[in-house]
Order: sequence, then structure tokens, then C-alpha cells
Amino acid sequence: MIQGTASHAGKSTLVAALCRIFAREGLRVAPFKAQNISLNAAVTAGGGELGVAQAVQARAAGIEPAVEMNPILVKPAAAGRIQVVVLGRVAAPPPRTVLWRAITRSLDVLRARYDLVILEGAGSPVEVNLRQSDLANMRVARYAAAPVLLVGDIDRGGVFASLVGTMTLFDRSERRWVRGFVINKFRGDAGTLRPALRDVESRAHRPVLGVIPYAPAWRLPEEDAVALEPAAPALDGSHEPQEKWLEIAIVHLPYISNFDEFDAMEQEAGVRVRYVRPGQRLGRPDLIILPGSKSTVADLHVLHRSGLAGAVTQAAAGGTPVLGICGGYQMLGRRIDDPERVESDQRSAEGLALLPVVTAFAGTKRTARVRVRLGASLPHRGGLMGAWSDIEAEGYEMHMGRSTPLGPSWIRIVERAGARCDEPGGAASADGLVCGTAVHGLLADPAIRRALLDALWARRGTADAAARERADAVGFATRTGVATRRGDPRARGLTLDERLDGLADLVARHLDVDRVRIIAGLPRQ
Repeated sequence: MIQGTASHAGKSTLVAALCRIFAREGLRVAPFKAQNISLNAAVTAGGGELGVAQAVQARAAGIEPAVEMNPILVKPAAAGRIQVVVLGRVAAPPPRTVLWRAITRSLDVLRARYDLVILEGAGSPVEVNLRQSDLANMRVARYAAAPVLLVGDIDRGGVFASLVGTMTLFDRSERRWVRGFVINKFRGDAGTLRPALRDVESRAHRPVLGVIPYAPAWRLPEEDAVALEPAAPALDGSHEPQEKWLEIAIVHLPYISNFDEFDAMEQEAGVRVRYVRPGQRLGRPDLIILPGSKSTVADLHVLHRSGLAGAVTQAAAGGTPVLGICGGYQMLGRRIDDPERVESDQRSAEGLALLPVVTAFAGTKRTARVRVRLGASLPHRGGLMGAWSDIEAEGYEMHMGRSTPLGPSWIRIVERAGARCDEPGGAASADGLVCGTAVHGLLADPAIRRALLDALWARRGTADAAARERADAVGFATRTGVATRRGDPRARGLTLDERLDGLADLVARHLDVDRVRIIAGLPRQ
């Protein structure tokens, strides 16, 4: 089991790396996190929800994600509400005994199927006010008789105090499960840490098994919006657009969800992705995206109160393309109705009226993998729609609202959960510059992403063709520091599998994997 001294210490990343390391050795490996609090989720082949981190870890292990890998998923919502997902399905908050039964049965299923299950804790395991109710840390380790590695984040400071302090706050029965420490996100020469490492080892009587470098190039999809750092002052929308890069502004509202689907866009050469929060200037981007939301109506009110709704509407009127995804698509419509008060206490809310669509919330959540066809039934092919002419791709649905386009749909859902269908999946404005879809994950598709970027570059005009080629050659990737491939003007950033391989290689170089094997009860290589 991998536990951390705090949230975002690197537990999920280390689990993903270990899943890839041991899977490459031929072991059948699976990840497991008993309880997750996250607004970023993935959908299994059977239509169940689980945290995106466990889906990525399953990818690292080379297996399909399953709801047993994250039996309890909690999604915070507006007005103190929460949505509880038990074994992939939304449920009324059940008693703790029911939750614990779901956790133990899921873990038993995985242990029967796989050679190695790598468990992940949640937050800090020694929050003394939460210890009696904790379902994700030492109680799980004891149930599984799993040795624990404790991870600390040196980048935030105080890592030695965090490691020793966590050991101090464990009681004796908990302390005995901890077999070693891992220090994460170190910048610099690890040799300078040797005296401190020896001191920590002597105080806590546990070995430091590795010091993992800070490696933004191998950044994996994040679980929560806390990982989205505020934009720097130079990128707050008041700056002049850079000739070298396309700029995409993503509206960051309080309950933003599933923003991991923009990771691939952030790594595209020549693209700057900027998250715009309430109170920040929208600026003059090449594209505005309204992403998914766990609390669409609450976020829509914030959009109006902050002035961002007016800024988006004005930008659209001036010819700036706008793309809405799921909750963002609903906000771009004329109205959102919630007669049963599924999501909020308001029965109806006015949208931005940029799309001819009306949304009604229902009590049943739809989660399914889908296949879509873009641009197949359009009366014309203007605006953004012209970029997506007859492309087929895969994505997923995850929403309570049912949106009804009042006109032709630029995107059709042609398959849901393996069954053929033909349903509208989105709506577009008359000029095609404002588009919305209920389907997540489409921008992860290289063909869709490249077609969109081609259309945005074309809107810049032929004079920008040379600038685009220079940007592609430079391989500029915002926030991640990933150096993309050079030479090909269509070069893309690193794929998720390339990042997982790079992360595994990095961890294998800086972690004593042989000692980890021994701790896990595996034969040495």
C-alpha cells in the first residue's frame, strides 16, 4: 500500500509507476483505492464510474478499469451536497457498514484475479479527527495485511517533519505496517539530502527507499481542480496574444469536472492552454471552452455573477469560437430545467442562449462509453463544424441532464455501451462557431484535436502558417514542460502510454525496486 503524508504527495503517480514497472515484468497487476473524493471520473466498459486516477493506473497495468478498483467515489457538489458512487453507480449515502462491505468485497475480487494489487491511501492517514471514520488508509492495510510505503512531497517543504510526524501520530499497531519512506518531487542533487535521510531513518527506524525527482514531463491526469495552479499575472487575459501560439481559454468554475480531457491539448505544440477563473479577464483567445461541471446550475450562476457569461457572449458575438462540453454545453443552451430539484433548489435557470438547446435534469445518471460521428448530418459546414467533417471517435457520457437540440445536430451518437443507436449528441449555432456536446473525451482523439487546431490556425489566416511551423518546431507545451517531437508540423505531445513508460523508467532509476519487491513478498529479479 502507498500512503502519503498529505494530499497530492504523489501517491497516485507512484502507484501508476509501480503498476507499469511490475506489469512489464509479466505480473498481473491491479490498482485499488477504497474511497476517492474526486470530480474527475472515468467510465468502465460496463458503464460504471470510478476515479480517473484508478483508470490511469489500470492503463499503466495494461488492464481494463473496473469499478472494484475504486468502490467508493465521492463527488462534492454545491450547497454542501455530495454525490456518492458505490461500485460504479450513484447511490443514496449508505451506512458505513455497507461502504466497508463494498470495499472489502472489491478488494477480495481483485486479489483473487491478480498476482499483485497495489493499494492507494487517501489524504493523510493520521488526521486524528477523522481516524475513527477513515475507510481508506490503515484500516484497509490491516484488512489486506499490506505493507505500507509512506510518501512525502519535498517540493511543498517540511517533508522530514511530515514523515517523522506521521510516524509519531500512528499508534503502535499502525506503525508496524510501515516498511519504508519515499521522498517525491525533489529538485536538485539528491546527494545533498544524505545527512537528512540518515537522520530521518535513525529517528523513525525506517529506510528511505528512494528520492524521486520532480518530473513535470511525466505528469498524469489529475484528480481534482486544486492541481490547476492559478494563472500567472502575465497570462491573466490582459496580455497581447502571442503570434507563435494558439491560445485556448478554459473557463474554470468552482465545480469544474473531468478537466483531464484537456491534457492532450495542453501538450500540443504551439498551443497555450489558460484556465480563466471568475474575476479574471477572458482576453482574446482563439477558442473558449466551457468544460464539464458537477453542479451545472451553481456554476452557471457564478458564470453570470462574475461577468464571465457576458464576456463569453460578447466574444462569441465578435467571432471567437466557443466549445461547450457536458455541463458547459448545457450552460450554452437557452434554459436548464430541474423540476425534481435533482441538482439544485432552483426549478429553472436561464443559460447563455448561444445554442438552440434546452436541458432537463432527471433522477437517473447516464454513464456509458459511446461512439460518435461528427459532421455527418449538417445543413452546412461552417465555423468549427467544418473542422470535423465525417470523423468517427470514441468518448463517454456522464451526466444527469438530458439536452434536446432544437435543430440539426453536428454530432451523432451511433453506439452506446456496444449497442447501435442514432441520437443527437450536441448542438451548434447557425454560423457553426458555437458548438456543444454531451460527450466527454473527444479532444483526446488525435484526429479531432488536430482538425480543431487546423481550423483555428486557418482562422488566423495564411500569414500565420510560418508562425505555426515555428511553434511546432519549438514544441512549446504549456504547464507540463514536455518537449514534443520536432520537425513534423503535425507533431503531437507525448501520449499517455509514453508518459507512463517515462514515469516508470524514472521511478525505477530512483527507487530501490528490489527492496520494494521483497517488501511486497515478490521474488527478486
